[in-house]
Amino acid sequence: MQTDARQILKNFRPTRILLPVVLGLGAATYLLLHNFDQKAFQNIHWNANSTFWLCMALLMMVVRDGAYMVRIRALTDQELTWRNSFVVIMLWEFSSALAPGMIGGGFIFAIFILNRERINMGKSITAVLLSSFQDGVFLALMAPVVYFISGKERLFSTIDTSNLSPVTFGSGFFYSFWIVYFIILAYKIFVAYALFFNPRFVKWLLLKLFSLPLLSRWKTGALETGNQLVIASNHLKNKNRKFWVQSFGGTFVSWTARYTIVNCLILAFHNVSVDNFLIYARQVVMGIIILFSPTPGGSGLAEFMFNDFLGEFIPKGLAASLGLVWRLVSYYPYLFIGAIILPRWIRKHFKKPEALLS
Repeated sequence: MQTDARQILKNFRPTRILLPVVLGLGAATYLLLHNFDQKAFQNIHWNANSTFWLCMALLMMVVRDGAYMVRIRALTDQELTWRNSFVVIMLWEFSSALAPGMIGGGFIFAIFILNRERINMGKSITAVLLSSFQDGVFLALMAPVVYFISGKERLFSTIDTSNLSPVTFGSGFFYSFWIVYFIILAYKIFVAYALFFNPRFVKWLLLKLFSLPLLSRWKTGALETGNQLVIASNHLKNKNRKFWVQSFGGTFVSWTARYTIVNCLILAFHNVSVDNFLIYARQVVMGIIILFSPTPGGSGLAEFMFNDFLGEFIPKGLAASLGLVWRLVSYYPYLFIGAIILPRWIRKHFKKPEALLS
């Protein structure tokens, strides 16, 4: 266990924390310099409305994490205290912020955290697998909903405020969105079949597939995944209605709060009425595309997409600045909180923490 811990925790050295910060702030700085408009900043008038919506944005962050805590307690059959749930969620978000979404974020680290919090390995695997599955269900349901309500033209085009003519983002975003969406959908259907119907067949299929010469180097990982699916499936049998309501409810509340943050920030700096549902819909599109970003936490890509996708709802010249505020509210806090909590957590759970980080 000591060796495994060392292998996992070495990914959280200070240099790894700096990478997404540098990428994100670098992108934000470029956008700020490229689109700087002094008049736009002079026209900002801070008032009670601004204060209210900024506080609402912060409240949505609290709701988001609170809902995650409700979910993780439900998935561990209430074995985690509220305090331990907070620590687990903060460390999980911290690891996800440091890992590209395309490789599963902080999946392995999350299992490790729960197990060290005295949740048995089977239940830890189940909690993390089901959390990932439920997140995918939310996106799989919301993506077609926002697409068919908003329509392709409104979702994938914007308005050039200089001449009020529509400007298409380009077919690249449209096709990227659907490609990533169907990859997610196919994977979640595969996981659903494994979790709820026939995990042993899926395990057998994975082993056969990864026994092929081109894939054999990943056979050990495939075996581990198959074992995890079997374990999780066994733990999900005979769960009551309360379990499913709390876990799925927590998932939908947390993701809704996550995507409402930008609405609150825009309303804080914009006195003109905006289409809040379209803002929400475009965030769903952004969230899905960013999942396949090769950078930690989507750093860099998130800032550029915010500027392009949501710029028409923001006073001209402020999009880059508001994008930075968005990341300061919804992303960077997890890096700093995690960096504070992790050393204390290591000291609590390991006899020789210095050996793990060496």
